[in-house]
Amino acid sequence: MRSPVIARLLRKPLAWAVLACLLALGAAESCRAQVPEAALPYRALLIKVAQAEWGLNAPVAVFAAQVHQESAWNPDAVSHVGAAGLAQFMPATARWMPSVQPSLANPEPFNPAWALQALAAYNHWLYARTPGHYTPRDRMWVALRSYNGGLGHWQAEAASTGLAQPTRVQVDEACGKARRAALHCRENLGYPHRILVVLQPRYLSWGPGL
Repeated sequence: MRSPVIARLLRKPLAWAVLACLLALGAAESCRAQVPEAALPYRALLIKVAQAEWGLNAPVAVFAAQVHQESAWNPDAVSHVGAAGLAQFMPATARWMPSVQPSLANPEPFNPAWALQALAAYNHWLYARTPGHYTPRDRMWVALRSYNGGLGHWQAEAASTGLAQPTRVQVDEACGKARRAALHCRENLGYPHRILVVLQPRYLSWGPGL
């Protein structure tokens, strides 16, 4: 039961403001506590390369969440299909990256500086090819789906809707009806959801999110 003193205090706007601040601080501390220790050495580097590719308002929190998802901040990670490093680049994609960003010559996916810049640059390249009428968050959703499963697959799904300007949700619903096998849709649709909805809040203290 709430005490009469607390009840009287909560009738005052200032008391509500203080309570809201305390709750917000508690949530922020909880989010920070969920950032793994392995991520901390890469914070400054990620902010630097993200801003170099995207500008001062780079969605750093998104990229941090993406690295968390890709490799759990292990620079030596190698997937069962051969994706390597913090950003899990496939060999062919790593070799192609200099055409996106010339400074990324000599592919080094196991080099954290190369990997994080490549992740930011590739995301920027993909984002630029998403529908301009989408919201920034939906455009990032599409870019992340494309990072995970290929831009061509997403474009084929968009075309399969038969609509001139399908929404992001309409294209998601078309997954498996074009070039991509339906069995891959769960992973590909889950990828942006996990990054933007589940993991991103942990990294909002690092920089802007979407």
